[in-house]
Amino acid sequence: MIAHLKRAAALFGAAILAAAIFAVPANAQSGTPHLMLTLKDGVVDIELLKDTAPKHVEQIIKLTEAGAYDGVVFHRVIDGFMAQTGDVRNGNSNNANFNMALAGTGDSDLPNVVAEFSDIPYERGIVGAARTNDPNSFNSQFFIMFTEYPSLNGQYTVFGKVVAGMEFVDNITKGEPPANPDKIISAKIEYK
Repeated sequence: MIAHLKRAAALFGAAILAAAIFAVPANAQSGTPHLMLTLKDGVVDIELLKDTAPKHVEQIIKLTEAGAYDGVVFHRVIDGFMAQTGDVRNGNSNNANFNMALAGTGDSDLPNVVAEFSDIPYERGIVGAARTNDPNSFNSQFFIMFTEYPSLNGQYTVFGKVVAGMEFVDNITKGEPPANPDKIISAKIEYK
C-alpha cells in the first residue's frame, strides 16, 4: 500500500513538474495583438503584424502598455499621404512642458529597433515605422497611410494595418505641424 502511495505521489509530482515546464506564462496573451487608438471621433483598430515585424510590434506593445502614447499628438499630417504620431518624449500634449515646435523630434527611453522590411506594399491603412535616414532607427514614432505610396515599399518597416476606424484617421487635422493638432486620447492593446 505504501509503495502504491509513493508511486502515485511520484507520478503526481512528475505531472505537476511537466505542467509547470510547458505552461504558458501568466503574462502571455493568445490571439493577434491589436493597437486600439482612441481619437476625437472614435476608435481606430490596428492589427499588429507580429509575424512580419516582431521586434517592432514588441516595442509598440511595451510603449502602449506603459501608457506612453496617451496624449501624444499627430505632429505631421499630410493630405493624400499619411498621419504621423508617436513622439512620446516631445509630443505628449498631457505633459506640462509640451511644446508643439518640438513634437516629432523625440523618441522613448527604449533602444532603437533594427529594420524588419517585408514585401507588404504601402497602401491605405498600412501602419509604418517612422525613422531617421538610418533604416535601423525606429523607436516610437509611426505613421498611418491615407493612400498607397509605392516609393515607401521596402524602405520603411510595415508593422500594422487598420482593420476598423479608418474614417477617424481621415478626420485627423492636417498640417506640418497642424495649428491645432489632434492627439491619441488613449492607446491600449487588445488580443483578438
